[in-house]
Amino acid sequence: MSRRTLKILIVNAFVAALYAALTIYLYFLSYGQIQVRVAEALTILPFFSGYYIIGITLGCFIANIFSMMKLDMIFGTLATFIGACLTYFIGKSNIKFKKYIAPLPPVISNAVIIGIELKMVQHTPFLINAVWVALGEIISCFCLGIPLLSFLKKSKALNKIITFK
Repeated sequence: MSRRTLKILIVNAFVAALYAALTIYLYFLSYGQIQVRVAEALTILPFFSGYYIIGITLGCFIANIFSMMKLDMIFGTLATFIGACLTYFIGKSNIKFKKYIAPLPPVISNAVIIGIELKMVQHTPFLINAVWVALGEIISCFCLGIPLLSFLKKSKALNKIITFK
């Protein structure tokens, strides 16, 4: 196994553990119709490298094992995976203000997918579910994710680590 492969595995294990730990520790904020899943701020990481998609998705799956809605293991993980993938594509694009729109995919994917899941499980209106989930995702992905992105871009030492160079 090369050093680069080992580094990718270690960093993804750390990201998965961090995502799961934040979500489980902040359980009261992390699940349900009204949620602010702080760990979703990490969905900004694929902006730097697609390798983070693995760690974020795995961390989300592990965290969703603890959800009262077992469908979260499938749908919640899928929503985070889609959001992380689209964030990666924004990071690689030539869009002028990509830093400010990079958090948008997780907001949209979670609002739609979790909104549908909550409608199926709790029989609550989709639009209300989607709005509440989107608001929580905006707090996590924009209010926490953009400052995280800015911090990681400014730190030369961290930037070298997070871009796998």
